[in-house]
Amino acid sequence: MDLSLFWEISGGAYKFSRVAMSLKNIVREFRVKNKCKAIGRRGRSHIAPEGSSVSSSLSTNEGLNQSIWVDLPPELLLDIIHRIESEQTLWPARRDVVACASVCRSWREMTKEVVKVPEVSGLLTFPISLRQPGPRDDPIQCFIKRERATGIYRLYLGLSPALSGDKSKLLLSAKRVRRATGAEFVVSLSGNDFSRSSSNYIGKLRSNFLGTKFTVYENQPPPFNRKLPPSMQVSPWVSSSSSSYNIASILYELNVLRTRGPRRMQCIMHSIPISAIQEGGKIQSPPTDFINQGKKKKKPLMDFCSGNLGGESVVKEPLILKNKSPRWHEQLQCWCLNFKGRVTVASVKNFQLVAAAAEAGKNMNIPEEEQERVILQFGKIGKDIFTMDYRYPISAFQAFAICLSSFDTKPVCE
Repeated sequence: MDLSLFWEISGGAYKFSRVAMSLKNIVREFRVKNKCKAIGRRGRSHIAPEGSSVSSSLSTNEGLNQSIWVDLPPELLLDIIHRIESEQTLWPARRDVVACASVCRSWREMTKEVVKVPEVSGLLTFPISLRQPGPRDDPIQCFIKRERATGIYRLYLGLSPALSGDKSKLLLSAKRVRRATGAEFVVSLSGNDFSRSSSNYIGKLRSNFLGTKFTVYENQPPPFNRKLPPSMQVSPWVSSSSSSYNIASILYELNVLRTRGPRRMQCIMHSIPISAIQEGGKIQSPPTDFINQGKKKKKPLMDFCSGNLGGESVVKEPLILKNKSPRWHEQLQCWCLNFKGRVTVASVKNFQLVAAAAEAGKNMNIPEEEQERVILQFGKIGKDIFTMDYRYPISAFQAFAICLSSFDTKPVCE
């Protein structure tokens, strides 16, 4: 893009004139400055510049605040960011949008107005996008790479490693930690920083001894600091400096008779009401500030918790997901599901999740169309490579945590 405009005010009329420096060079300059500030910092985020560097740039970079680009008229600034956001829809080119939000406070506020949430745009731009519900129509397609030797699982944005290649965008990473009472997966924004004291840490997944029950925890409190019941408060094994909040439970049905067939699972989304998928339903969006909380403050700059925790307790009627029942294929002699070409290798880990129409004999009043809509699907396409496609009302973090539960050994469920 070779167009760069400077806004001049003359006689009440606005005029455009060309500037020698192109807009692309300006964005590149801002990005380089942010990268220079991040040198030497531990655990750089892979989806956006680290929050601490952004925060420091807003308070200490006096030279940038005095430049002409900070004082651009709102009309011109809005037009510039609109152009960048509409043209850079794929990674790594979408880093230009992140660079615009890192310039100064006025640029960040304008970027917040332009960049839409994944539910509307279907795009992942900032770290908060990983905790916001996915799009309602076409799902966001990702894939997971497993490293058996290190026990690390990495979530990338893209169709597959073969199609995305080096342009695959790292979204989240998880490391499996063995404990005497069960397994635990620590989820981070970084590919190699899994410290709970790091600003990259966002949550975890914990299992019981048999691997039949998993609990998903987030490290951020619900919006507006509302009172939480005991089931949602700080979990054990975690220090008071890094609190965790129970947002989902994953249950696998015991296979006592050892019958052949896929695993049966159920996910209770404590932070998502069943009304979210009913007609006219929606999820309350958290604040959309892009700064990652690298510093401890009494009042957080951003609440990452996804879902509506309205009232003084957990959602009274949470959304319940169950795995879609496969059909037995006589010719292939196996259980089959229609993954629409996204899964190519048979595995007991493969599954599709849909909304449960009834629970404990109670009708959940879910439209028939929503009952057939696949909210999350996960399956194998190669050695240690799996696809993950998710959509509204769950987020990328919630989907990743559910898929991680499928990797844990479950001898009593198979």
